[in-house]
Amino acid sequence: MQQFDRRSFLKTIGVAGAATLTGLPALALRDTGIEQLTILHTNDTHSRIDPFPDNDPNFPGQGGYARRSHLIKMIRQENPNLLLLDAGDVFQGTPYFNIYGGKVELKLMSKMGYDAAAFGNHEFDNGMDGFLDVLPHADFPFLVANYDFSKTILKNKIKDYIIKEKDGKKIGIYGLGIQFKGLVSSAMYGDTIFIDPIEKAREVEDVLWRKHRCDLIICLSHLGFDYEDDRISDTMVAANTKHTDIIIGGHTHSVLDPPVQVQNQLNKSVNIAQAGYGGAYLGRLDVFFNKRDHQNFIESYTTKI
Repeated sequence: MQQFDRRSFLKTIGVAGAATLTGLPALALRDTGIEQLTILHTNDTHSRIDPFPDNDPNFPGQGGYARRSHLIKMIRQENPNLLLLDAGDVFQGTPYFNIYGGKVELKLMSKMGYDAAAFGNHEFDNGMDGFLDVLPHADFPFLVANYDFSKTILKNKIKDYIIKEKDGKKIGIYGLGIQFKGLVSSAMYGDTIFIDPIEKAREVEDVLWRKHRCDLIICLSHLGFDYEDDRISDTMVAANTKHTDIIIGGHTHSVLDPPVQVQNQLNKSVNIAQAGYGGAYLGRLDVFFNKRDHQNFIESYTTKI
């Protein structure tokens, strides 16, 4: 996906310098040859069904599934051409998970209309039996391309990638998961095999790019944003791939506002986004496809809930 200077982009569609594309009605944009895709994202929500208490030192009164649902509904009214994604660790963190095992989270996310979620390390917390028990309550797929579940009860239950069609555009979305050895008890992941994330990212993005001809490729990652040691991170995936346009990440509880841009192997910018912890923020990226010259622009920010 080509990207170019925001000011030049606005000029080509007749919008004055300081204006934002997100402030323009979708119909007005179409008249200029621009199509808008809104991507909303969360990560590491950790069973935080209710808002944080008012005396919380980090997120006083923020978050909660009801507030998130209301905000998502308002944005859908503004632009129904929308994807809703989660970058993993939906489970674990409040008594809701201890009592109901993830059923509440998945039912509520399904009602909100999530399109996909990454498989985070805390999705193993009740073992694969526990995950499989509640999976039917998810009306969306969990994605992770670099976990081989073929010798486990999750065989054929988790997808490497999906393709969504939005307003005539093909959006490829694939998942990457963190190394679980040393992070998750072996009793919980059983015979699951971990595959190098960069190797798998290159393989899957090539399929999405060459075979499926996707207009946009998103990696839904639970690797973590960046590390001081040699652990594989989102920045490493971005720098070592060719066709991935956006990485929506989790695990490190980072608030990337605006997203960080890393140059890939073709010297193109990859946007890396992450929206904190506990559902206190909702991330948003607006991708604008210019039908006239096939160049695209991304605007993005996070919103406190």
